[in-house]
Amino acid sequence: MTRFWGTGRTTQAAALVLAAIILAAIGAPALAPISPFVMDTPLRLHGPSAAHPLGTDGLGRDVWARMLFGGRLSLTVGLVAVAIEFAFGTAVGVAAGYSGGWLDLTVMRLTDVMLGMPGLILALFVVALLGPGLFNVMVALGIGGTPGVARFVRGVTLGIRQRDYVQGAVAVGLPTVWIALRYILPNALPPVLALATLDIGTIILAAAGLSFIGLGAQPPSPEWGAMLADAQKYFPRGWWLSVFPGVAITLVVLCLNIVGDAARDLLDPRLARRGR
Repeated sequence: MTRFWGTGRTTQAAALVLAAIILAAIGAPALAPISPFVMDTPLRLHGPSAAHPLGTDGLGRDVWARMLFGGRLSLTVGLVAVAIEFAFGTAVGVAAGYSGGWLDLTVMRLTDVMLGMPGLILALFVVALLGPGLFNVMVALGIGGTPGVARFVRGVTLGIRQRDYVQGAVAVGLPTVWIALRYILPNALPPVLALATLDIGTIILAAAGLSFIGLGAQPPSPEWGAMLADAQKYFPRGWWLSVFPGVAITLVVLCLNIVGDAARDLLDPRLARRGR
């Protein structure tokens, strides 16, 4: 942690902004004056004011409340999707990299096929199969990112497999599963976590895009991408309806990328050097 705070003022500022956004999302019930679903039709499309700091939307709902609760949804999507892709991708990558042989060949060929399709297009295909909805978007984005994670982890595993302590464990006859769990996986985690910190922002942006085209959060869910989609009908008259969710998405993704770069440098300096 001390090393992290010594990474530069930009990283520190990004971390503080990100922490403030996360705390605001967690404390949404206490910070929001009213429910994000309460409609007050006479106050529809009122601009920012003392009563409604970020104005009201086309149905008279408080934008500040919807922004706070929307942060909960957007951040949850990013964390859950990253958890899915790294849980499956790490398991597959370690199994393929350590076992080798036909398993490695089969997994890598399947991965090559899936990587031939952009992750967002693959996610669109999965959402088309499962149907629209925020949960399905989490699953789709998690599946879409799994091939890239599996290939990365497989490469890390191949390097760890050649180390002396792994060769020694093999020589004394320890079970393959035990070697993978006790020696391979713990040493593969730092670079994997470094990559995960960089992926969260990308997934939040992709989820907002899917919600924007109607495949993610469904009305009346206050998700930032869905709020942007709804704001189209009222622009430029209701400019605040698109400005505030757009700024929130940009700010969160930017801060996540800055913090993710710093975390990558700390967790896996070799990965950082390869990226320069």
